[in-house]
Amino acid sequence: MSESETEGEVSDEQKIGIAKWFLLNSPSGEIQYVAKDVKAILKDENVYNIAAGEAFPVYNKEHFICLQFPNRSGDVLITSFGEIRDNEYIDPRTCQVAIVDHVKQVCKEVRPANDEELPSPYIEEYRCSLDVEISKYVGEAYPKGVCSVYCVTGKDVEAPGDNFELVVVISAARHSPQNFCNGSWRSTWNIEFNDELQIIEVKGTMQVGAHYFEEGNVQLDAKHDSKDSTIFQPPDDSAVALTSMIRYHETEYLSSLQTSYSNLPDSTFKDLRRKLPVTRTLFPWHNTLQFSLTRDISKELGLDK
Repeated sequence: MSESETEGEVSDEQKIGIAKWFLLNSPSGEIQYVAKDVKAILKDENVYNIAAGEAFPVYNKEHFICLQFPNRSGDVLITSFGEIRDNEYIDPRTCQVAIVDHVKQVCKEVRPANDEELPSPYIEEYRCSLDVEISKYVGEAYPKGVCSVYCVTGKDVEAPGDNFELVVVISAARHSPQNFCNGSWRSTWNIEFNDELQIIEVKGTMQVGAHYFEEGNVQLDAKHDSKDSTIFQPPDDSAVALTSMIRYHETEYLSSLQTSYSNLPDSTFKDLRRKLPVTRTLFPWHNTLQFSLTRDISKELGLDK
């Protein structure tokens, strides 16, 4: 056995795996900060490049990051639904394909989409109508939110009679590292148009991520699935009905999150507490809403003496 294989030494493969874990679990908008620290800890450019090259594309697609075109003619969402091939992502709204650098998180080039990369005129009419309505909704509901509508199956359908599927992706992020907080909203809506049954089936997944790290490290990672359906209608009518449905489910979920937060002091926090703190003094749970994490709690527990 060589010295490099001695017991207890971490192999390059293990280092890559550990580095990827940290990168992939970075909170929204913080992967570049994590990458800088990971690179410093590894002290091995080759190992870091392998880990980053594998982790960044996955992270970017999972977080629906939005990149600006070099010519400022628009933006492109980085999602698996718009992936043409490695490092190439289509923006259906502008019919352009962005060539991106995942690790630097920038769009390097833009080219026009080929005909085979675009849906048929029949499908595009449904896609475009839905994109218009969803864009209006996102503009009203999410500050700095972005969205895109993709055709994922049946893009070659030329006329009524066959099924097809669209996907709505909504992404909104608020990054404020100077204030020690970052957050994101991500939702995906799979919309299946069943021509035979004249029904549109809708399946949605909504995700909320938040990170607050002033004098602490508190993270939220919540996820919720929804299902619904409506009748098959012409493009404009379908777009209005589907957008109203999406608005309803997302509003309901956000309201439920707000309700959960209002109940935190009397439920979740109590469930997490130690029965008797190390100070041997019971925590005054009746007063939790009046405390700050640093000054008031320390004063109440006598820890500031």
